[in-house]
Amino acid sequence: MSRAAGRDGRAGRAALRRAVAGWFAARGWRSFAFQREVWRAMAAGRSGLLHATTGAGKTYAVWLGALQALASRPAAAERSAEPLTVLWITPMRALAADTLRALAQPVAELAPQCPALARWTLAARTGDTASGERSAQARRLPTVLVTTPESLSLLLARADAREQLSQLRLVVADEWHELLGTKRGVQLQLALARLATWNPQLMAWGMSATLGNLPEAMDTLLAPLALPAGGVLVQGRIDKRLVVDTLLPDAPERFSWAGHLGLRMLPAVVRELEASRTTLVFVNVRSQAEQWYQALLDARPDWAGQIAIHHGSLDRAVREWVEAGLKDGSLRAVVATSSLDLGVDFAPVERVLQIGSAKGVARLLQRAGRSGHAPGRPSRITLVPTHSLEIVEAAAARAAVRAGQVESRASPEQPIDVLVQHLVTVALGGGFEPEALYREVRRSRAYRQLSRQAWEWCLGFVSGGGQALAAYPDYRRVVVDEEGLWRMPDARLARRHRANIGTIVSDASMAVQILHGARLGSMEESFLSRLAPGDCFVFAGQVLELVRIEQMTAFVRRAPRTRATVPRWAGSRMPLSTVLADFVVRELAQAAAGHYRSPELRAVRPLLQLQARWSQLPTPDTLLAETLRTREGWHLFLYPFAGRHAHLGLASLLAWRAAQQQPGTFSIAVNDYGLELLSAEQRDWAALLPQLLHAGPGPAPAAGTPAPRSTAHVRPQEGPQAEDPARRALLHELLASLNATEMARRRFREIARVAGLIFQSHPGEQRSARQLQASAQLFFEVFRKYDHANLLLRQASEEVLRQELDVGAIQAALQRMRAQRLAVHALLRPGPLAFPLMVERFREKLSNEALADRIARMLGALEAAADARGPAPPVRAQDVVPPDPPLRRRTRPPAAVAPLQAEGSRPDAAPAIEAALGFGLGAAGEADTARRLPRL
Repeated sequence: MSRAAGRDGRAGRAALRRAVAGWFAARGWRSFAFQREVWRAMAAGRSGLLHATTGAGKTYAVWLGALQALASRPAAAERSAEPLTVLWITPMRALAADTLRALAQPVAELAPQCPALARWTLAARTGDTASGERSAQARRLPTVLVTTPESLSLLLARADAREQLSQLRLVVADEWHELLGTKRGVQLQLALARLATWNPQLMAWGMSATLGNLPEAMDTLLAPLALPAGGVLVQGRIDKRLVVDTLLPDAPERFSWAGHLGLRMLPAVVRELEASRTTLVFVNVRSQAEQWYQALLDARPDWAGQIAIHHGSLDRAVREWVEAGLKDGSLRAVVATSSLDLGVDFAPVERVLQIGSAKGVARLLQRAGRSGHAPGRPSRITLVPTHSLEIVEAAAARAAVRAGQVESRASPEQPIDVLVQHLVTVALGGGFEPEALYREVRRSRAYRQLSRQAWEWCLGFVSGGGQALAAYPDYRRVVVDEEGLWRMPDARLARRHRANIGTIVSDASMAVQILHGARLGSMEESFLSRLAPGDCFVFAGQVLELVRIEQMTAFVRRAPRTRATVPRWAGSRMPLSTVLADFVVRELAQAAAGHYRSPELRAVRPLLQLQARWSQLPTPDTLLAETLRTREGWHLFLYPFAGRHAHLGLASLLAWRAAQQQPGTFSIAVNDYGLELLSAEQRDWAALLPQLLHAGPGPAPAAGTPAPRSTAHVRPQEGPQAEDPARRALLHELLASLNATEMARRRFREIARVAGLIFQSHPGEQRSARQLQASAQLFFEVFRKYDHANLLLRQASEEVLRQELDVGAIQAALQRMRAQRLAVHALLRPGPLAFPLMVERFREKLSNEALADRIARMLGALEAAADARGPAPPVRAQDVVPPDPPLRRRTRPPAAVAPLQAEGSRPDAAPAIEAALGFGLGAAGEADTARRLPRL
């Protein structure tokens, strides 16, 4: 650069700094120290991670730093617009639109003072971008592009990718915590390595508000850049007040169970909405959002037009209307799912209500930040428990927030399906030379341990389909040209690849459209395909009747509200995080010591005291186990507090170990607190349990030896040969105790789709979930039979262990349980902690009505026993668990939800219980919480 150009650049930066200071002053703002720190680092060309409270000003810190560092560069006189300079990566479509508006405002207002900004153009590209705008971007990219990891990969697949992207100066990973632990984050790591190869001066900045492992998170983002000086970790310490409180029921039940809609709290929620101008009401799943939206309208018909619903299945126009209403304050309340979790700035929102447990501290903080979304304004989140044990979780969540404890997230290790997809993408984007690309890929944290053998396998897979598919031309996607570059010359295969780029895998969806009317959104094909014409369901806040399904579109008409059925979406059971589980146990320990300081603990004191009277309360130093004899058999209840996924693996493992000593049949049930093992044959669980926990190689740790709850240190290995003997033995037992082949077969569909073996859609064609699964199963069986060394098969098994069962959490839980003091109590009847596990098991085999009848009768007996003075009378085994009631066909909609307090003990409480279970039973079909093990 010439001396004159250098002077011009310095003058331009100085002018921009003055303009930014004036822009802040005009709004009555003062820049924070962390914002100025980011600006200095970016001016020096440094990369880093900014971690600050939601609403503290992270966007302005990075964006105004980018303008000061990049917009002051001298421009070529002939250019009317700057080339692509900034890529702003967001994880969600709604966040992309909001971010674009936030970035555009200062550019427009600063441009008159800074002529260089007049040449800057801004645009977004997501799945919502109109085709006309996409075509315009294909001809000329804007200066700033707000986009997603999938759209960035599409840019890399352009034939002129290097020409278009080589002048890129900055990549921003917004809400980095949301991408970090997923394959989408791995996709971004690979893209950054590619971009940094083309421009070694590239900067990258991540932004997050909810991360517990900041150095690792920053290294994951910046490793692909191979920075000699490392990155800059900036923590914004802004005194932002966060209020976490709980909306307590009048009389919490002493016997609680999961699966409620929470509608018994509807009157209290309505009162809270009346007291606030604009409120976000978060629920955890879409079906529950639909139910709560309908219930609010029923309770306050005069609020029609003032309340709305928002989730990812709704049409783009509907979502945008709701978001606009939140921004201008015209909506009193919006019932939402995670579609509004991230980063969107809705200034009028005064408070947030969370229906049910948030299940994690990070999610709670993220949702709380949607209120008071500005520096200096308090954020408030009110937790609305749907059952009594969630009241304890609410107290635990507030304690975790006060302690500053947030969950950590780690990048997946070496997902082969993502790497295979990236190789084809890079082959489309100008081609690659294998040795150079191998070095580039290994710069990413996800693949830093990638072996030469695995790399050669991936090359062989994209060039010939591997050992089993070598005879099929469609799987010879990449070929070597005369210059030695690996390219993808087949135009048909190129179109198919571009149409399926990405790592988000879900059930195929169908459009939902009013007959001769508007499109409402999309729903899972697996749900709609089960409906017959005339069946009704709730969607988009309306009751709809199915008319017909045609060309992947469900045509519907509006129907009377009394005919509704509840849609069942996948993914409804979020496991309790390890961090939050830790604090739940601490709260229970406080109660065990007689300390009921929080309003939540005082509210559930009757439940906790009953648990202590009939058994005892868990503590960090004590592993609680309970045994029970009923007409069903011999029950073991165990409470490791390791989360639903780990408990499923633990229960299967313990049942398998027990069967090695005495064959038998077991039923299991799990929830976030514990597990139940039920044996049809007589078992002395109290004598067996110490042996079951200490089974396996190696001596048990000495009593009192601390064992970490966090599993972040348990790093997945590349293959079984790299694991220690104890871990190998545990994996062997887990695989023997489960139908791991069937679990891997299901997981393989996602892997096959990402790797390009099967396709969610061809240009002009959408494939059903059934077709995809059939194709995936065919590949799975072919590879098992003819290609044992296929790395995609290994990945399927590893993902089952790592994600579905969380083998790291299982290993850590076993270590911790061996170090705890084991306390075994023989129960006369199910206690407050055991009862919800029994309900989980009943839920698997009973209809709503039958389950409600059984719960009502059990509650009657349990409440009577709890109220008895003096020692409880002895009971016969057959009296503890009533027989299954006869199945009845529903002939009318459930009665209105009544409070489940003392009335829960009477048989006539069954309709209210049934109504409360309306959502829970729908969710039960979406997660295997109870299953029958064969005789072992």
